[in-house]
Amino acid sequence: MKHLFQAELNWNSKQNPKETGSRSTKNHQIKIEGKPLLEVSAAKAFKGDPSLYNPEDLLLSSLVSCHMMSYLYVCSQNGIEVLEYSDNAEATLEVSADGSGRFTEVRLKPKVKISNPDQIDLALDLHFKANQLCFIANSCNFPVLHEASCEV
Repeated sequence: MKHLFQAELNWNSKQNPKETGSRSTKNHQIKIEGKPLLEVSAAKAFKGDPSLYNPEDLLLSSLVSCHMMSYLYVCSQNGIEVLEYSDNAEATLEVSADGSGRFTEVRLKPKVKISNPDQIDLALDLHFKANQLCFIANSCNFPVLHEASCEV
């Protein structure tokens, strides 16, 4: 089974008329049909607008979100009632001397609250299964690590 996702990107050199010289604005819009425009720029470290999302933010957000949805799915399959879920994830990006770069790892730090104290060990173990199911994690060429905690 295959699914197609589409995104339209629009950029032009006149988006920020105050900028002059060879440096172009990094700001652009991404449109996904039926959804609000996504205003994007480069990360501040790469001379982008720090008030806008950047590709690195969006990649990390995708991983955090996909893992949570996969985790909630495997918990429901195993009869675990999840009451709360939060994450404070980190992504490490290394930039080479030639200007290329890549993520070297992502650390998800999910904190889960469940209703049954007898299921804490299983709830922690299910992060591994969720990672195996996560579409985004399965598409990455770097490790997605988990530092999970669980309480009642």
